Amino acid sequence: MDAMEEELKCPVCGSLFKEPIILPCSHNVCLACARNIIVQTPEGETPPQNRCSSDYDYLDMDKMSMYSETDSGYGSYTPCLKSPNGVRVFPPALVHRHCSITCPLCHRSVSLEERGLRGFQRNRLLEAIVSRYQQSRAASVKCQLCDRNPVDATVMCEQCDVFYCAPCQQRCHPSRGPLAKHRLLPPAPAQAGTASARRQATCVDHEAENYSMYCVSCQTPVCYQCLEEGKHGKHDVKPLAAMWKQHKCQLSQALNGVSDKAKEAKEFLVQLKNLLQQIQENGVEFEACLVAQCDALIEALTRQRAKLLTKVTKEKESKLKTVKDQITHCTMKLRQTTGMMEFCLEVIKENDPSGFLQISDALIKRVLVSQEQWVRSALEPKVCPEFALTVNTDPLMQSILQLDFTQNKVPPAPLLQLEKCCMRNNSATLAWRITTVQALPVEGYVLELDDGNSGLYREVYVGKETICTVDGLHFNSSYNARVKAYNSAGVGAYSKVVVLKTSDVAWFTFDPTSAHRDIVLSNENQTVTCNSYDDRVVLGMAAFSKGVHYWELSVDRYDNHPDPAFGVARINTMKDMMLGKDDKAWAMYVDNNRSWFMHNNSHTNRAEGGITKGSTVGILLDLTKHTLTFFINKQQHGPVAFENLEGVFMPAVSLNRNVQVTLITGLEVPKSIM
Repeated sequence: MDAMEEELKCPVCGSLFKEPIILPCSHNVCLACARNIIVQTPEGETPPQNRCSSDYDYLDMDKMSMYSETDSGYGSYTPCLKSPNGVRVFPPALVHRHCSITCPLCHRSVSLEERGLRGFQRNRLLEAIVSRYQQSRAASVKCQLCDRNPVDATVMCEQCDVFYCAPCQQRCHPSRGPLAKHRLLPPAPAQAGTASARRQATCVDHEAENYSMYCVSCQTPVCYQCLEEGKHGKHDVKPLAAMWKQHKCQLSQALNGVSDKAKEAKEFLVQLKNLLQQIQENGVEFEACLVAQCDALIEALTRQRAKLLTKVTKEKESKLKTVKDQITHCTMKLRQTTGMMEFCLEVIKENDPSGFLQISDALIKRVLVSQEQWVRSALEPKVCPEFALTVNTDPLMQSILQLDFTQNKVPPAPLLQLEKCCMRNNSATLAWRITTVQALPVEGYVLELDDGNSGLYREVYVGKETICTVDGLHFNSSYNARVKAYNSAGVGAYSKVVVLKTSDVAWFTFDPTSAHRDIVLSNENQTVTCNSYDDRVVLGMAAFSKGVHYWELSVDRYDNHPDPAFGVARINTMKDMMLGKDDKAWAMYVDNNRSWFMHNNSHTNRAEGGITKGSTVGILLDLTKHTLTFFINKQQHGPVAFENLEGVFMPAVSLNRNVQVTLITGLEVPKSIM
């Protein structure tokens, strides 16, 4: 019963109801609280919703409770209180002729009658439930503050709504200071309240009379004396017991509906709790995956850095070796040149002309050769100090800064909405939706149907819409349908397969869109005639490629012995000539005496017997045997007209202005065929 505790608390004081009364708006308040929210209104003024000039602490309400509804009141000064629930309450005021009470829940005001609060019915049923609830809590209630091994509670604080044993009450809730005004109650309720609540209710107007009838118009129980006084004379009054049973039945039925919703809500809560766990687990897994991906990027960057550093080291070592080699070579050559120069100077110092001339030519040549060796290129470095290596990190840095989560999951399997799917004749309409709460981006859907024989699936629709109608299915066939969604990440899973059953027999009308302009259709495109004396063709809206199909045409008007033609045709047959004159139609044309079969302007199988007004012409298209047979007035007319029929065929008629026929479809196939 703990779940309904809020239903048992007064909206004014926030405690369990005590002597609850029923306001006209069907809400309940304690009788004492009702006295506190009475408002005195001047004569002729609408009862106020919330009149207040100052705020009082809720605890001060005890000081005001000494005033009753017969006290002198406070005149024009009407202070208000605030209950723990935040609801404004008013101290008791004078119950004059102009007093009102405002419901603290719906804020609906009602003027009090001369009897004051005694005019409101006491909710004895609610009293009994509160009493049972208090007994159920007191039966096993323990102290709520004991650390270990809670003992039985001895008191309950009405304001704190906490149960205490004696030691905990002395330690945690002493009756002094700000807690001195709290009301401590024993956990076990008095039995007198139960007995009072169980007493049979008496009439508010006639306290000596028990309720025996129920006024349906006023929606209130009444006694016999109320009926005798004529207060409910013209109202619909019924026995109290019968209405009690009826309302109990209505409440039970309503509870069944609420119970189903509550069951769904419980299942939904379980789903949400499981969702919390899944989110937590998926979050941890995703975080670990993200850290691993970032670590992999860092590791790859570290490896690439090592490779680049190796290249720099090799380039540096190559430059250093080249410079060192050049230094060694230049040093050696410079030493040789310096030695030669010093030797030449010593030779010049000698005063022996003949000796000088003996070696001067050779020395001059050596000096010139040495001078030629010191060309400009020999005195320039072979390498530059700068490194001809450049690393452009801007694209990588930009990619890192733009690194973010992208959609990389395919959408889930769509859910086929069976309540919106329907079959009509040989057309199927399917609707679907994405099932997830936060649906992944979907770029489109693919609807697939099999061939009607549990064969391979084929795509019949690709697009963004979530509803599609597929026309031209075979009659008397079962198709399996499924749908899948796709986005940039790929194609999602298929939905569950739904079985589509087309109509056993064909229901169709004439097609106004493909008919010749001289054709006149009426009766919802089921009746056809023509404005021209020449034959004009009209097709049916059904197309047949398999199965056995039978339809009839009733001759409504037949003047001057014309020869209308009946049969089947391709969709592109000629519309301005008799049916059967081209190679795209197979027909029987008939007058009042005889008939012929015609295809590609070839006339065959003349048969005696014609049509008149009121006759019926039947066409049997058997695509299992690939034949076409005709009937007049339910009897087969002539042999099988055409054989080896393959492809897609549409019902067809050609006629002129002297003939009017009505199409009859949805017929069973004739059983007797020659």
